[in-house]
Amino acid sequence: MTWKTLDDLDLSGKTVLTRVDINVPVEDGRVTDITRIERIVPTVTDILEKGGKPMLIAHFGRPKGRVVDALSLRPLVPALEEAFGRSVRFVETLEGAETPTQEARAADVLLLENIRFHPGEEANDREFAQRLAALGDAYCNDAFSAAHRAHASTEALAHLLPACAGRSMQAELEALEAALSTPERPVAAIVGGAKVSTKLDLLSNLIEKVDILVIGGAMANTFLAAQGLPVGRSLCEHDMTDTARAIAEKAAGAGCELILPRDVVVAEELREGAPAQTVRAEDCPEGAMILDAGPDSVFHVTQALDRAATLIWNGPLGAFETPPFDAATNAVAAHAAGLCRTGKLVAVAGGGDTVAALNQADAAATFTYISTAGGAFLEWMEGKTLPGVAALRG
Repeated sequence: MTWKTLDDLDLSGKTVLTRVDINVPVEDGRVTDITRIERIVPTVTDILEKGGKPMLIAHFGRPKGRVVDALSLRPLVPALEEAFGRSVRFVETLEGAETPTQEARAADVLLLENIRFHPGEEANDREFAQRLAALGDAYCNDAFSAAHRAHASTEALAHLLPACAGRSMQAELEALEAALSTPERPVAAIVGGAKVSTKLDLLSNLIEKVDILVIGGAMANTFLAAQGLPVGRSLCEHDMTDTARAIAEKAAGAGCELILPRDVVVAEELREGAPAQTVRAEDCPEGAMILDAGPDSVFHVTQALDRAATLIWNGPLGAFETPPFDAATNAVAAHAAGLCRTGKLVAVAGGGDTVAALNQADAAATFTYISTAGGAFLEWMEGKTLPGVAALRG
């Protein structure tokens, strides 16, 4: 690990500009899901215990560089105070932060107003970043989910102050490094989702890094079609079959075992409880849609996981939101969770649909690490440099 953590900085008596992700759902002025707030508690607690004062910097929604009252961070103060067990003072303007009131100086934690109200934030404006830097003595980035954005509060600030990763960022980076950069082998990856076209970079990078690659979801239909198999009315990118064949050939050349569905669950419509049948992958009826992987496919995937030491998972194996087409995802997730529970597998998963699917399967809590970062997680898996992470290296 080449980035500093909170353990590497002296924070006593210092104001620590702390970039966090508290982009939480709010209804009628109240926070309805505190998951992201809970994730920053260890960082805030450690800064306070080290004698520092956290000044939280966060975005909320997409105000596009202007003040939008509905996107103010002020309603988050009660939820933050409850989570931290400390006083939190809201700072409405940068001028207010530059000349703090007596109440602000006395508060344990400060919360700046939505940083994206300022056009200099998303423009990664140097002068704006310098103005922010003048507010504190050190910088801590605890927002991995925003690390793929080169913004003033995620990238420029790290070059202007002593900088480190917060506890949530540190945990994410350590998990991803362990899964992809320095993994215990064999490494298996499960990649699902709707379209091959949206995951070309991911597939190309993983083929070079993993030993076993499982293709699931609707994107598997494109690979089946590339083999000349019928896919009926299934969601399929027929214009991407040449690309799918090229990916399969690249996998073979790299010694990466490619696993596609051997049998599939088909139905004439996608709705809960729709009549469905399981057929061999080569026997999809003309008027049917492939909506899930079948039990033989699940058996071969779980056998592959039994041989693996590390698993990376991004995307469900079927239309998991609509029973009975959640069966394959649930079964494989349960098997992976069991291997994690006994210490036989290190499993890292990420992406919105993936997290939802693993939660639905009651498997998420047993996985080694679950990333909620979305775009940043995907770009890391694609092998791309994340500006907010690169800025912390030293």
